[in-house]
Amino acid sequence: MYRVSPAAEPVPAKPSRREQILAAAAELFARHGFHGVGIDDIGSAVGISGPALYRHFRSKDAMLGEMLTSISEVLLDGGQSRVGLTRGARDTLEELVRFHVDFALDNPALITVQERNLGNLTDPDRRKVRGLQRRYVETWVEVIRGAVPTTAEPTARAAAHAVFGLINSTPHSRHLDRAQMADLLTGMALAALIHTPN
Repeated sequence: MYRVSPAAEPVPAKPSRREQILAAAAELFARHGFHGVGIDDIGSAVGISGPALYRHFRSKDAMLGEMLTSISEVLLDGGQSRVGLTRGARDTLEELVRFHVDFALDNPALITVQERNLGNLTDPDRRKVRGLQRRYVETWVEVIRGAVPTTAEPTARAAAHAVFGLINSTPHSRHLDRAQMADLLTGMALAALIHTPN
């Protein structure tokens, strides 16, 4: 959500208290693991008491559920919005790759939490997240097959998962600056997808 400043430049809206709590929890979960973080730790990170968090979330499980559901929704919405925006299939594939690269580079804690904590979700939250993730993968499958029509559907699906692994490794890659890392990951991902065996 953005507000327009008097200079007509978009400025980020101030995060809500819920968003602040989720951001702090993501950093802590990524660093210490879901089970290594208590409510008091999260409260301390945002300057309130642990029990005060219950005004915003009914439990730590609910916090994780909203966090991972939101990640999946953002990825799905962002991916789908890029399909059809550009003229050529290869351009669409590049847009999709750049979108995922940018998300991973800008949200390393969320990527780490997503990779490590799916098993800690409640059953309803896990089903919801899995459903959103499947739809995101199918968006990639459609785009990959449009860009490389000879790619079989199972191969495109496997290639999408492999590229997610490549891009999502970024929380562990701190050897280049942000722009260099984005270019490297984008180039590697596109090369892998375009030259995927049939």
